[in-house]
Amino acid sequence: MTGVDSSAAVAKLTVSALALEKDGLLSLVVSLASPHQLKVNIKKKGNDLSLELSGSGDGSSATLTRRNAILRSLAGMGLHDALDVRYHLLGGNSPRASGGLSSPSSASSALALAGISSWMSTADSVRTGGGGFDLDGLLGHLDLYLASRSYLVPSPSATLADLDLALAIGAAAGDSLEEAVGAGRPNVRRWLVQCDAAATDLAGAGSANEGSKVEAKEVEGWIKLNPAPQPAPFFFFGEEGEEAIAAAAAASTAVAAPAAGKGGAATDSKGVKKGGGGGGGSGGGGGGDMTEEQKKAVAEKRAKAKAEKAAKKKGKQPQAGGGGGKKKGGNQPAAELDISALDIRVGRIIKAWEHEEAEKLYCEEVDVGEESGPRKIASGLRHFYKLEEMQDRRVLVLCNLKARNLVGFPSHGMVMCASNADHTAVEFAVPPEGAKIGERVIFEGHEGEPEPENKVAKKKMFEKLAPDLKTDGDGVVNWKGKKGMTSVGPCKAVNGMKDAQVA
Repeated sequence: MTGVDSSAAVAKLTVSALALEKDGLLSLVVSLASPHQLKVNIKKKGNDLSLELSGSGDGSSATLTRRNAILRSLAGMGLHDALDVRYHLLGGNSPRASGGLSSPSSASSALALAGISSWMSTADSVRTGGGGFDLDGLLGHLDLYLASRSYLVPSPSATLADLDLALAIGAAAGDSLEEAVGAGRPNVRRWLVQCDAAATDLAGAGSANEGSKVEAKEVEGWIKLNPAPQPAPFFFFGEEGEEAIAAAAAASTAVAAPAAGKGGAATDSKGVKKGGGGGGGSGGGGGGDMTEEQKKAVAEKRAKAKAEKAAKKKGKQPQAGGGGGKKKGGNQPAAELDISALDIRVGRIIKAWEHEEAEKLYCEEVDVGEESGPRKIASGLRHFYKLEEMQDRRVLVLCNLKARNLVGFPSHGMVMCASNADHTAVEFAVPPEGAKIGERVIFEGHEGEPEPENKVAKKKMFEKLAPDLKTDGDGVVNWKGKKGMTSVGPCKAVNGMKDAQVA
């Protein structure tokens, strides 16, 4: 997109040099704007930040002073959607980018724009939450949320919300981000790496924007996170020798291991060269990297492959177990994780009140039938339920989560709700009438005992099971098609929300 439309909006941004220096996303967006549409007045002192929007020749104007509103206006209507059309900063959901307010996509676009606003508020919480903010809990929720999404809202590329939240997380975690994400949150890792790349690309576009008074702040490296390793695959035809297979295995291991010196030999975590032993190994020696057990496994696979090939030639089926002499069923896999690991119980909210410091949270006392008395639980439901609607509410509670602080409030458990894909509609998951307080919800065919809290947390069991915990076409809570039942019937979304995620 080049040039300026004849109907271009005229806007004036008054901003302090300090605000541009501290706010990477603000400097990035301003650097992308056409100087014909946006006039920038940089104050050397103070903390000024305001955006004056002029009408289309009718003399009308409006002034914005809130940072998030200014960013969304610059990405959208304030500059006639120019930045959304070209860079999809609003996900291509602005009127001009999505085809106008009368287009069939206007409803979904409105939900996406509302989602961007909501996620930017979450980014504010990350920046201002201080010591009480639960970064680990946010990353866990994001990994679950992003399991079926590329970005926070429907978009072909990173939006304002993605960039704002990713940069806020990167700044909050700093050098410990790699440890916080770990290997157990691949969806968050993928998303953060994408956002880092998008921010770097946009900074390059801003630097090339002739006439702009603002140069995009360097954002590369703000998100200190490495992409997940992607070792190249190896393919075999079934007739390779042990040395060829061992060499391939060693090469695959070397992809993830650091290089050691000019020779490029892989090293272990203690800096010791792998392979070759005391220097007497052969130069091409892949075989020296294999243990006796690995060699035996390779030999068995080769024997089995040969037996299958011979059987096919004779028109016969190979015998179960192959040529390795193993008994059928001799190497059974570990028991598969299922929904019985979670302890979901019928509860009742006895008392609810607004959290003093977090605008999205309610604090609750919930009776789940325990002798120790009601539990204290925090829930992010203030945008979806009025305070009076929370009182004396029958709910489902996930009980075997470890207690944690949510903005200074000790929360032990989770009140379960159904939500749509964009998390713009949320409703309680509830037991049927007559279900007893404290009764456990059992999913059909999964009657096992729940796992202890520490194991659920350590093995990230909820994160693994939650993607399949949904409502069906009738609003009934189910896991992989198996209904969540009490002694008097199934559990449902209170208003019958269909095909929704439950968490």
